[in-house]
Amino acid sequence: MTGGTLIVGASQAGLQLAASLRKFGDTEPITLVGEESHPPYQRPPLSKEYLTGEADLESLALRAPSYYADAGIDLVRGERVTEVSLSASGRPGSGLAGTASGRSFAFDRLALTVGAAPRRLDVPGARLDGICCLRDRDDAVRVRACLASSAHVVVVGGGFIGLEAAAVARGLGKAVTVVEAADRLISRAVAPLVSEFYRQAHLRRGTRVLLSASVVGFDGAAGRVTAVRLADGTVLPADLVLVGVGVLPRTELAEQLGLACDRGIVVDSQARTSDPHVHAAGDCTVQPHPLTGAGTVRLESVQNAVAQATAAAASMLGRSVETRSVPWFWSSQGDLKLQIAGLSTGYDEVVVRGEPDSERFSVLYYRQGELLAIDAVNSPADYMAVRKALTQGRTVPAGAAADAGTPLKALLTARPGVAAASS
Repeated sequence: MTGGTLIVGASQAGLQLAASLRKFGDTEPITLVGEESHPPYQRPPLSKEYLTGEADLESLALRAPSYYADAGIDLVRGERVTEVSLSASGRPGSGLAGTASGRSFAFDRLALTVGAAPRRLDVPGARLDGICCLRDRDDAVRVRACLASSAHVVVVGGGFIGLEAAAVARGLGKAVTVVEAADRLISRAVAPLVSEFYRQAHLRRGTRVLLSASVVGFDGAAGRVTAVRLADGTVLPADLVLVGVGVLPRTELAEQLGLACDRGIVVDSQARTSDPHVHAAGDCTVQPHPLTGAGTVRLESVQNAVAQATAAAASMLGRSVETRSVPWFWSSQGDLKLQIAGLSTGYDEVVVRGEPDSERFSVLYYRQGELLAIDAVNSPADYMAVRKALTQGRTVPAGAAADAGTPLKALLTARPGVAAASS
């Protein structure tokens, strides 16, 4: 090989892919190209510990500065790859990539770990200073600086990132309003009763929550935002606006290569794209259900980025790894810690353990009696029990799960017709 492996996107998935190649014994050159000026870092703390001041930027680094040279990984920062092409002849999967600044990188193997970009609001005033997203490290630095001097904070979007930031702002004594276009919070991820719990919990802590509310524009003075205008005529004063209305997978390079894209770059369980010589991993991808293999899902989590990137590295080297895994995710909103294991899509029954008003409870999701997932609020033992059940192919009978006096781990049983795996 001459060009080695080119990984486009110095994300969690990108770094994991490079590290996994080395762990699996790959000795060929590895180039990891990222458009940010920073080495790969953790993103989850940006909306939590970093905004509160509990974490500094240095603590977010995924590896020590010396790691890259020691591992023989050429980390290229501050370069945005804008063009990529595969060779018409020669080694399958080889080609050339070019950056916005004019640099070029030859490669013999290619992986796309380009992540996703935040959705923007296309309304009057959307470019005023003080209107921020919270996707990367530079965003977080801006938001933290603005928080220090802001009295009124409006969060547009009642998803996880928005609610986490709202909890931080409220904890800092700011007047906070959450504006959500849907009729409930985090509606794509949790059942209605969990949505209502979070609405009530944020209200109890002094945050205003507006549902079924659409932003139609922003007012400003001297180039800086002063208010948010809603479709019903409401005007909300704002010194800082945080927009968290979802992300768009970055598929531009995949489309240049003619790869299949559908809500993301389509990959198989081994992170191979529609061209099996090109791999992709992380938030930019759509993949088979990680437990059943049926249908396709798009997962935005550290766990998925790590698992998928590991599979991509193995596949690049002609190996395979076990890809059946239980998706898991967490969200810390002040003193409320939500832990999710599994995917609840398609559920037809929910079982509640505990009392939501106590702020310590769990919701188990079932489809035709089969355990799918859990949402556990300040209930780590329930979360771990269901994660273990899903990992081992076991279940918790729905009829027994509601008894909060019985630990879930004592209720684990084999699924009908399925032999439980060893732990």
